[in-house]
Amino acid sequence: MTHATRPVSLVTKGAVSPFRKLIVVVFGAGALAGLVLFAVQYFTVVPLIHTAENYERAHEVHSDALNEDAGWHPADGWERTSFTALTTVLTGIGFAAILFGVMALVGKTINTRHGALWGLAAFICFSLAPALGLPPQPPGVAVADLGRRQLWWVGTVIATAVGMWLVTRQRQTWVLRTGGVVCLLLPHLIGAPAATGQSSVPAELVRRFAITSVATSGIFWLLVGTLGGLIYVRNQADS
Repeated sequence: MTHATRPVSLVTKGAVSPFRKLIVVVFGAGALAGLVLFAVQYFTVVPLIHTAENYERAHEVHSDALNEDAGWHPADGWERTSFTALTTVLTGIGFAAILFGVMALVGKTINTRHGALWGLAAFICFSLAPALGLPPQPPGVAVADLGRRQLWWVGTVIATAVGMWLVTRQRQTWVLRTGGVVCLLLPHLIGAPAATGQSSVPAELVRRFAITSVATSGIFWLLVGTLGGLIYVRNQADS
């Protein structure tokens, strides 16, 4: 005696459909924005990195500090370019998952406008606020201890996100808004860890690298938010 296959539950089907749409948004918007970011950085940030590496090599040779190769790394040319493109796309997908995952968790409607606004907020949290204390730096620049930098960066991202949420929410009490302002200011009042060592890169190059990196990051976040909202709305219309 055979048993008939049970039909798919309407509840399960209803839950899977939005999740599937979210996955399409994450991979579509993340990959596209990652490719655009790679293309923009290839003509803006990468030349600055190459210039900084030349300064770093010249400084190492001059100071007899040239070390042996510590391990495998992509060779210059198509290999390094390919690995950079791949990691940029994967990073774009990862950040898109964070952005739209949070939007879905808080019940925010995903559309082009909300995607762009949340992308701007993510840019402030992940790029602009940390860059005020730890600006992006090219090779050859003196930096602080890696663990301390990572701890300060994570703390700044969380504090900025909480602060923006408290400040921008509607019908919020003044006490919570004040707490939001404190969260926004706290990481910078504590201060980022100070760099140690000697830099081999000119200050002007360091400044250009920081500004260019933050600007390209802004392009990425606005693009991933806008594209994700557009893809989600198109899928909604087709379903």
